[in-house]
Amino acid sequence: MPRSETELMLKGYGLTTAEFFYHMPDYSHVLNSYIWQDYDIAPDHPRLFEFVEFWRAELDGPLHSVRFTHRKMIGPGEWQNQVGEFTLH
Repeated sequence: MPRSETELMLKGYGLTTAEFFYHMPDYSHVLNSYIWQDYDIAPDHPRLFEFVEFWRAELDGPLHSVRFTHRKMIGPGEWQNQVGEFTLH
């Protein structure tokens, strides 16, 4: 069952962005790039490495390099449920 982004962030996930540089299948001297984003857990990054393995097994363009960054956007202690209502005229 898919979880919401907020649920993932409260469980310790952060947004991982990766840029894949790969050789074009028909022109091996030409590099192209692909941007990938998903919520993942640092420092192991299981979803990122799962995608790298998928790329290596299923796609024709061999990888040249991968750059990635990880940003934890919210932590369990940072979120507070606020109850209230303000009426503005």
